[in-house]
Amino acid sequence: MRIATWNVNGLRARLDFVLRWLEARKPDVVGLQELKLPDEAFPHDALAEAGYHALTHGQKSWNGVAVLTREPAEVLQRGLPGQEDFGARLLTARVGELVFTTVYCPNGKQVEHDDYARKLAWFDALATHLGEHHRDGVPAVLCGDFNIVPEAIDSWDEAGHAGRIFHTAAERERIQRLFAAGWSDLYRRLHPDEKAFSWWDYRGGAFHRGMGLRIDFLLGRGAVVDRVRAALIDREFRKKQDGLTASDHAPVFADLD
Repeated sequence: MRIATWNVNGLRARLDFVLRWLEARKPDVVGLQELKLPDEAFPHDALAEAGYHALTHGQKSWNGVAVLTREPAEVLQRGLPGQEDFGARLLTARVGELVFTTVYCPNGKQVEHDDYARKLAWFDALATHLGEHHRDGVPAVLCGDFNIVPEAIDSWDEAGHAGRIFHTAAERERIQRLFAAGWSDLYRRLHPDEKAFSWWDYRGGAFHRGMGLRIDFLLGRGAVVDRVRAALIDREFRKKQDGLTASDHAPVFADLD
């Protein structure tokens, strides 16, 4: 089974690009983030033609998450309880025996901004929700754009960004809480010492200059962790493809036995 996550930065603008990636990589289950469209505008027909069912939790112009699956799946949760004011940012589905959650975590803007404290509260709510609804032994994936750099190795300029958004001790404490609760970073599990990124600013040639952050993760628990055999940040699909403009995030995928 191939599982994947991708912040597409607007599905209207990126649909042809996403369809090209699906054909090239053939994932079985995909978590998408930042759809920027409401449920009624989701391109179900185009994705069905590509061989995918879609469950959605959309929002006009902002946020929005979806789960694409080869086989029909069942919605278990739309939205993070108690955090509805922050928008459409969580969707959980049951795919066979797998519980698959995709999240688009708040950005926080700046440490001085009110959204930074709200971001920390959102992560607290996420940890509580996961603790209440994920039983030990059930294979599960939590994926998405977390907007946190877990460690120095995950930033192109740790020293320059120390104490700034994505790099603060409080944000890192929140993601470490997920790790402590049994969620394993599948990419880092297989590549413990590799400095690699999943997001690059569109400006200033950041992608080609290696000025990126690793903020997109596939986290697993239960049998998922033991079954992972490969994990990749798909840099090829952060590049333009025949004139189609990529998202500022690269897809991340993992192969499970």
